[in-house]
Amino acid sequence: MTEFVSDIKAIPFSDEMVFRVLSDLSKLENLKDKLPEDKIKDFWCDENSCSFSVDPIGKVTFVVIDREPNKVIKFKSQGLPFEVQAWIQLVSKAENDTRMKLTLRADLNPFIKLMVSTPMRDGVDKVSDVIASLAYDQL
Repeated sequence: MTEFVSDIKAIPFSDEMVFRVLSDLSKLENLKDKLPEDKIKDFWCDENSCSFSVDPIGKVTFVVIDREPNKVIKFKSQGLPFEVQAWIQLVSKAENDTRMKLTLRADLNPFIKLMVSTPMRDGVDKVSDVIASLAYDQL
């Protein structure tokens, strides 16, 4: 398995508020207009899954497979030619100071790894930046 890990990001909201938003993927529908249309297309989500198209990979669907309140949300991919698991870890440092790290683990053969490692690494960084910049009190 190949692992891609974001930097630890500071989020100026409580871990409870961050978890409440991130564990219900339907709340991400409000962010549809903020996504880069040249990178992410056909964005759709409900409470337990999120789907979008991204070049050169194609359609990607993530389904929530586990939630540990205020600590972690785990996801698994569907419809990809390789298995991907992701999780968002949350740690409360103070009342309105939550630290977040995004980890993505993919079962890549050497050929696919060469093709998708850079886009996946960039994707993890961009998604973690977006997660850290959300206005959780407005979602």
